[in-house]
Amino acid sequence: MTMKHMLRTAIAGLALLAAASAFAQAATNPAEVQKVDAAQQRITLKHGEIKALDLPAMTRSFRVRDSAALSRLNAGDKVRFAVEKIDGAYTVTQIEKVE
Repeated sequence: MTMKHMLRTAIAGLALLAAASAFAQAATNPAEVQKVDAAQQRITLKHGEIKALDLPAMTRSFRVRDSAALSRLNAGDKVRFAVEKIDGAYTVTQIEKVE
């Protein structure tokens, strides 16, 4: 293995680690799935306070940026999620099931 190849491999590994770390930091909002509506690309979550967006603890429906994520979720699942205000609507940008 050449030094150039080892360096490229190391950089690729660091990039993956950085991406995983960014998601872990971004998806810091714990919640429980109340309803999944794949047809409307929406998910209803019962969540705690989200200080970054000045949202109190509540149950609310969110638009989901990646509807494929909904196929892995069911009512009652515990999740961690990231949400952003996009075009005036709170939108789940990342979501992962917590085991």
